[in-house]
Amino acid sequence: MATAGKVIKCKAAVAWEAGKPLSIEEVEVAPPQAMEVRVKILYTALCHTDVYFWEAKGQTPVFPRILGHEAGGIVESVGEGVTELVPGDHVLPVFTGECKDCAHCKSEESNLCDLLRINVDRGVMIGDGQSRFTINGKPIFHFVGTSTFSEYTVIHVGCLAKINPEAPLDKVCVLSCGISTGLGATLNVAKPKKGSTVAIFGLGAVGLAAMEGARMAGASRIIGVDLNPAKYEQAKKFGCTDFVNPKDHTKPVQEMLVDMTNGGVDRAVECTGHIDAMIAAFECVHDGWGVAVLVGVPHKEAVFKTHPMNFLNEK
Repeated sequence: MATAGKVIKCKAAVAWEAGKPLSIEEVEVAPPQAMEVRVKILYTALCHTDVYFWEAKGQTPVFPRILGHEAGGIVESVGEGVTELVPGDHVLPVFTGECKDCAHCKSEESNLCDLLRINVDRGVMIGDGQSRFTINGKPIFHFVGTSTFSEYTVIHVGCLAKINPEAPLDKVCVLSCGISTGLGATLNVAKPKKGSTVAIFGLGAVGLAAMEGARMAGASRIIGVDLNPAKYEQAKKFGCTDFVNPKDHTKPVQEMLVDMTNGGVDRAVECTGHIDAMIAAFECVHDGWGVAVLVGVPHKEAVFKTHPMNFLNEK
Protein backbone atom coordinates (compact mmCIF):
# COMPACT_ATOMS: atom_id res chain seq x y z
CA MET A 1 0.00 0.00 0.00
CA ALA A 2 1.06 3.61 -0.57
CA THR A 3 1.18 4.23 3.18
CA ALA A 4 3.62 1.38 3.90
CA GLY A 5 6.72 2.61 5.71
CA LYS A 6 5.19 6.02 6.42
CA VAL A 7 3.62 7.59 9.47
CA ILE A 8 -0.18 7.55 9.25
CA LYS A 9 -2.26 10.31 10.81
CA CYS A 10 -5.70 9.18 11.91
CA LYS A 11 -8.37 9.59 14.58
CA ALA A 12 -8.21 7.81 17.91
CA ALA A 13 -10.07 7.93 21.21
CA VAL A 14 -7.48 8.88 23.81
CA ALA A 15 -7.85 8.43 27.55
CA TRP A 16 -5.83 11.27 29.07
CA GLU A 17 -6.75 10.61 32.70
CA ALA A 18 -8.46 7.94 34.75
CA GLY A 19 -12.22 8.21 34.59
CA LYS A 20 -12.22 11.32 32.36
CA PRO A 21 -14.16 11.22 29.05
CA LEU A 22 -12.18 9.92 26.09
CA SER A 23 -11.09 12.58 23.63
CA ILE A 24 -11.10 12.12 19.85
CA GLU A 25 -7.64 13.20 18.73
CA GLU A 26 -5.50 13.10 15.62
CA VAL A 27 -2.63 10.72 16.34
CA GLU A 28 0.45 9.72 14.42
CA VAL A 29 0.85 5.97 14.01
CA ALA A 30 4.41 4.88 13.21
CA PRO A 31 5.19 2.09 10.72
CA PRO A 32 5.46 -1.44 12.14
CA GLN A 33 8.91 -2.58 13.22
CA ALA A 34 10.26 -6.15 13.21
CA MET A 35 7.55 -8.76 13.86
CA GLU A 36 4.87 -6.07 14.00
CA VAL A 37 1.81 -5.39 11.88
CA ARG A 38 -0.06 -2.16 11.29
CA VAL A 39 -3.80 -2.78 11.11
CA LYS A 40 -6.66 -0.63 9.88
CA ILE A 41 -9.37 -1.11 12.49
CA LEU A 42 -12.83 -1.23 10.92
CA TYR A 43 -14.89 -2.32 13.93
CA THR A 44 -14.18 -2.32 17.63
CA ALA A 45 -16.38 -3.40 20.50
CA LEU A 46 -16.42 -2.11 24.07
CA CYS A 47 -15.48 -4.72 26.65
CA HIS A 48 -15.93 -4.04 30.35
CA THR A 49 -12.19 -4.60 30.75
CA ASP A 50 -11.64 -1.36 28.82
CA VAL A 51 -13.91 0.45 31.26
CA TYR A 52 -12.16 -1.17 34.21
CA PHE A 53 -8.70 0.06 33.17
CA TRP A 54 -10.06 3.44 32.08
CA GLU A 55 -11.41 3.91 35.61
CA ALA A 56 -8.07 2.66 37.02
CA LYS A 57 -9.66 2.16 40.42
CA GLY A 58 -8.05 -1.19 41.04
CA GLN A 59 -5.09 -1.25 38.66
CA THR A 60 -1.93 0.69 37.89
CA PRO A 61 -2.88 3.89 36.03
CA VAL A 62 -1.13 4.21 32.65
CA PHE A 63 -2.06 7.43 30.82
CA PRO A 64 -2.41 8.92 28.26
CA ARG A 65 -3.52 5.71 26.61
CA ILE A 66 -5.48 4.31 23.69
CA LEU A 67 -7.71 1.56 25.03
CA GLY A 68 -9.59 -1.13 23.11
CA HIS A 69 -8.84 -4.80 22.45
CA GLU A 70 -11.95 -6.42 20.94
CA ALA A 71 -11.93 -5.60 17.24
CA GLY A 72 -11.63 -6.60 13.60
CA GLY A 73 -9.53 -5.05 10.88
CA ILE A 74 -7.40 -5.35 7.76
CA VAL A 75 -3.62 -5.53 7.56
CA GLU A 76 -2.22 -2.26 6.13
CA SER A 77 1.48 -3.15 6.25
CA VAL A 78 3.88 -5.55 7.95
CA GLY A 79 7.29 -5.19 9.54
CA GLU A 80 10.48 -7.12 8.98
CA GLY A 81 10.24 -10.85 9.63
CA VAL A 82 6.46 -11.10 9.29
CA THR A 83 5.67 -13.93 6.88
CA GLU A 84 2.26 -15.24 7.96
CA LEU A 85 0.35 -12.06 7.17
CA VAL A 86 0.28 -9.76 4.14
CA PRO A 87 -1.46 -6.45 3.43
CA GLY A 88 -5.17 -7.00 2.85
CA ASP A 89 -5.53 -9.94 5.25
CA HIS A 90 -8.50 -9.77 7.62
CA VAL A 91 -7.46 -10.17 11.24
CA LEU A 92 -8.69 -10.16 14.83
CA PRO A 93 -6.42 -8.81 17.60
CA VAL A 94 -5.77 -11.21 20.48
CA PHE A 95 -4.43 -9.75 23.71
CA THR A 96 -2.92 -13.07 24.81
CA GLY A 97 -0.65 -13.83 21.89
CA GLU A 98 1.56 -16.74 20.87
CA CYS A 99 5.24 -16.55 19.97
CA LYS A 100 5.05 -20.28 19.09
CA ASP A 101 8.55 -20.91 20.45
CA CYS A 102 8.40 -20.74 24.27
CA ALA A 103 7.62 -23.62 26.62
CA HIS A 104 4.04 -22.40 27.13
CA CYS A 105 3.32 -22.16 23.40
CA LYS A 106 4.73 -25.64 22.81
CA SER A 107 2.69 -27.12 25.64
CA GLU A 108 -0.82 -28.45 25.09
CA GLU A 109 -1.59 -27.43 28.67
CA SER A 110 -1.16 -23.66 28.34
CA ASN A 111 -1.45 -20.54 26.22
CA LEU A 112 0.36 -18.21 28.64
CA CYS A 113 3.08 -17.26 26.19
CA ASP A 114 6.29 -16.13 27.90
CA LEU A 115 6.65 -13.23 25.46
CA LEU A 116 3.09 -12.22 24.60
CA ARG A 117 0.92 -13.03 27.61
CA ILE A 118 -1.37 -10.20 28.67
CA ASN A 119 0.43 -7.38 30.44
CA VAL A 120 -1.92 -4.60 31.53
CA ASP A 121 0.86 -2.35 32.83
CA ARG A 122 2.99 -2.28 29.69
CA GLY A 123 2.18 0.66 27.45
CA VAL A 124 4.87 0.17 24.81
CA MET A 125 5.86 -2.35 22.14
CA ILE A 126 7.94 -5.34 23.20
CA GLY A 127 10.55 -5.00 20.45
CA ASP A 128 12.07 -1.64 21.37
CA GLY A 129 10.13 -0.43 24.41
CA GLN A 130 8.67 2.48 22.45
CA SER A 131 5.11 3.52 21.62
CA ARG A 132 3.95 3.59 18.01
CA PHE A 133 1.44 6.35 18.87
CA THR A 134 2.31 10.02 19.27
CA ILE A 135 0.53 13.37 19.35
CA ASN A 136 2.82 16.25 18.44
CA GLY A 137 5.78 14.09 19.35
CA LYS A 138 4.38 13.09 22.77
CA PRO A 139 4.06 9.29 23.25
CA ILE A 140 0.59 7.86 23.78
CA PHE A 141 0.63 4.48 25.51
CA HIS A 142 -0.71 1.19 24.17
CA PHE A 143 -3.19 -1.11 25.96
CA VAL A 144 -2.64 -4.89 26.20
CA GLY A 145 -0.73 -4.78 22.93
CA THR A 146 -3.80 -3.96 20.83
CA SER A 147 -5.20 -0.39 21.30
CA THR A 148 -8.13 -0.77 18.93
CA PHE A 149 -9.81 2.57 19.76
CA SER A 150 -7.78 3.98 16.87
CA GLU A 151 -8.38 3.91 13.12
CA TYR A 152 -4.89 2.40 12.78
CA THR A 153 -2.89 0.47 15.36
CA VAL A 154 0.35 -1.50 15.53
CA ILE A 155 0.27 -5.01 16.97
CA HIS A 156 2.82 -7.80 17.39
CA VAL A 157 2.20 -10.46 14.75
CA GLY A 158 1.74 -13.08 17.46
CA CYS A 159 -1.28 -11.15 18.75
CA LEU A 160 -3.23 -11.35 15.48
CA ALA A 161 -5.44 -14.13 14.18
CA LYS A 162 -6.04 -14.32 10.44
CA ILE A 163 -9.67 -14.96 9.54
CA ASN A 164 -11.75 -15.70 6.47
CA PRO A 165 -12.28 -12.42 4.57
CA GLU A 166 -15.92 -13.38 4.01
CA ALA A 167 -16.62 -13.25 7.76
CA PRO A 168 -18.48 -9.99 8.62
CA LEU A 169 -16.05 -7.98 10.72
CA ASP A 170 -18.85 -6.06 12.46
CA LYS A 171 -20.01 -9.34 14.00
CA VAL A 172 -16.90 -11.48 14.37
CA CYS A 173 -15.00 -8.68 16.13
CA VAL A 174 -16.51 -9.98 19.40
CA LEU A 175 -14.59 -13.22 18.82
CA SER A 176 -11.50 -11.13 19.54
CA CYS A 177 -12.29 -11.26 23.25
CA GLY A 178 -15.74 -11.80 24.75
CA ILE A 179 -17.03 -14.84 22.89
CA SER A 180 -13.76 -16.77 22.71
CA THR A 181 -12.95 -15.98 26.35
CA GLY A 182 -16.22 -17.32 27.74
CA LEU A 183 -16.65 -20.20 25.32
CA GLY A 184 -13.04 -21.28 25.73
CA ALA A 185 -13.19 -21.08 29.53
CA THR A 186 -16.02 -23.61 29.54
CA LEU A 187 -15.08 -25.93 26.68
CA ASN A 188 -11.29 -25.93 27.04
CA VAL A 189 -10.77 -25.43 30.78
CA ALA A 190 -13.89 -26.40 32.74
CA LYS A 191 -14.70 -29.23 30.30
CA PRO A 192 -18.12 -30.14 31.70
CA LYS A 193 -19.33 -33.64 30.90
CA LYS A 194 -22.62 -34.37 29.21
CA GLY A 195 -25.44 -34.30 31.72
CA SER A 196 -23.48 -32.24 34.26
CA THR A 197 -24.57 -29.20 36.23
CA VAL A 198 -22.85 -25.87 35.55
CA ALA A 199 -23.13 -22.49 37.28
CA ILE A 200 -22.20 -19.30 35.41
CA PHE A 201 -21.47 -16.20 37.51
CA GLY A 202 -22.11 -12.97 35.61
CA LEU A 203 -24.31 -12.93 32.51
CA GLY A 204 -22.63 -10.33 30.34
CA ALA A 205 -21.12 -11.18 26.96
CA VAL A 206 -18.39 -13.38 28.46
CA GLY A 207 -20.82 -15.13 30.80
CA LEU A 208 -23.33 -15.81 28.04
CA ALA A 209 -20.55 -17.22 25.88
CA ALA A 210 -19.49 -19.43 28.79
CA MET A 211 -23.11 -20.51 29.12
CA GLU A 212 -23.25 -21.36 25.43
CA GLY A 213 -20.19 -23.54 25.98
CA ALA A 214 -22.00 -25.41 28.74
CA ARG A 215 -24.98 -25.91 26.44
CA MET A 216 -22.73 -27.17 23.64
CA ALA A 217 -21.06 -29.60 26.05
CA GLY A 218 -24.45 -31.10 26.89
CA ALA A 219 -24.90 -29.84 30.45
CA SER A 220 -28.33 -30.85 31.76
CA ARG A 221 -28.67 -27.97 34.18
CA ILE A 222 -27.17 -24.51 33.69
CA ILE A 223 -27.61 -22.04 36.54
CA GLY A 224 -27.10 -18.36 35.84
CA VAL A 225 -26.04 -16.12 38.74
CA ASP A 226 -26.42 -12.35 38.37
CA LEU A 227 -27.55 -9.33 40.35
CA ASN A 228 -29.73 -8.14 37.46
CA PRO A 229 -32.94 -10.20 37.11
CA ALA A 230 -33.49 -8.84 33.59
CA LYS A 231 -30.55 -10.96 32.44
CA TYR A 232 -32.54 -14.19 32.84
CA GLU A 233 -34.67 -13.86 29.71
CA GLN A 234 -31.61 -13.32 27.52
CA ALA A 235 -29.74 -16.13 29.25
CA LYS A 236 -32.50 -18.61 28.43
CA LYS A 237 -31.49 -18.31 24.78
CA PHE A 238 -28.06 -19.63 25.74
CA GLY A 239 -29.29 -22.63 27.71
CA CYS A 240 -29.96 -21.16 31.15
CA THR A 241 -32.33 -23.46 33.08
CA ASP A 242 -32.24 -21.73 36.48
CA PHE A 243 -31.52 -18.21 37.67
CA VAL A 244 -30.25 -17.08 41.07
CA ASN A 245 -30.03 -13.47 42.19
CA PRO A 246 -27.86 -13.32 45.33
CA LYS A 247 -29.79 -10.25 46.51
CA ASP A 248 -32.96 -12.34 46.80
CA HIS A 249 -31.52 -14.59 49.51
CA THR A 250 -30.25 -14.15 53.04
CA LYS A 251 -27.72 -17.00 52.91
CA PRO A 252 -24.57 -16.83 50.75
CA VAL A 253 -25.17 -17.72 47.11
CA GLN A 254 -22.71 -20.61 47.27
CA GLU A 255 -24.82 -22.22 49.98
CA MET A 256 -27.93 -21.68 47.87
CA LEU A 257 -26.32 -23.45 44.93
CA VAL A 258 -25.11 -26.35 47.06
CA ASP A 259 -28.66 -26.80 48.40
CA MET A 260 -30.18 -26.56 44.91
CA THR A 261 -27.88 -29.19 43.45
CA ASN A 262 -27.63 -31.77 46.22
CA GLY A 263 -24.03 -31.05 47.15
CA GLY A 264 -22.79 -28.56 44.60
CA VAL A 265 -22.44 -28.00 40.87
CA ASP A 266 -20.01 -30.02 38.77
CA ARG A 267 -18.50 -26.94 37.17
CA ALA A 268 -18.61 -23.19 37.87
CA VAL A 269 -17.36 -20.41 35.61
CA GLU A 270 -16.91 -16.95 37.13
CA CYS A 271 -17.11 -14.01 34.68
CA THR A 272 -17.38 -10.89 36.86
CA GLY A 273 -13.96 -10.19 38.33
CA HIS A 274 -15.54 -9.56 41.74
CA ILE A 275 -13.63 -11.40 44.46
CA ASP A 276 -16.81 -12.44 46.31
CA ALA A 277 -18.16 -14.03 43.13
CA MET A 278 -14.85 -15.81 42.62
CA ILE A 279 -14.96 -17.27 46.13
CA ALA A 280 -18.61 -18.24 45.71
CA ALA A 281 -17.88 -19.95 42.39
CA PHE A 282 -15.18 -22.05 44.00
CA GLU A 283 -17.14 -22.88 47.12
CA CYS A 284 -20.30 -23.89 45.24
CA VAL A 285 -18.71 -26.76 43.31
CA HIS A 286 -19.17 -30.36 44.44
CA ASP A 287 -16.52 -31.95 46.60
CA GLY A 288 -14.57 -34.79 45.05
CA TRP A 289 -14.75 -33.58 41.46
CA GLY A 290 -16.00 -29.98 41.25
CA VAL A 291 -13.99 -27.52 39.18
CA ALA A 292 -14.27 -23.73 39.22
CA VAL A 293 -12.78 -21.58 36.46
CA LEU A 294 -12.15 -17.94 37.34
CA VAL A 295 -12.22 -15.71 34.25
CA GLY A 296 -12.76 -12.20 35.63
CA VAL A 297 -9.92 -9.76 36.40
CA PRO A 298 -9.92 -8.92 40.13
CA HIS A 299 -8.98 -5.69 41.90
CA LYS A 300 -5.20 -5.65 42.40
CA GLU A 301 -5.66 -5.56 46.18
CA ALA A 302 -8.19 -8.41 46.20
CA VAL A 303 -7.40 -11.51 48.25
CA PHE A 304 -8.97 -14.92 47.63
CA LYS A 305 -9.95 -16.44 50.98
CA THR A 306 -11.46 -19.86 51.50
CA HIS A 307 -11.04 -22.65 54.02
CA PRO A 308 -8.24 -25.12 53.15
CA MET A 309 -10.68 -27.99 53.72
CA ASN A 310 -12.30 -27.04 50.40
CA PHE A 311 -9.08 -28.08 48.68
CA LEU A 312 -8.63 -31.14 50.88
CA ASN A 313 -12.16 -32.17 49.94
CA GLU A 314 -11.01 -32.10 46.31
CA LYS A 315 -12.72 -29.05 44.93
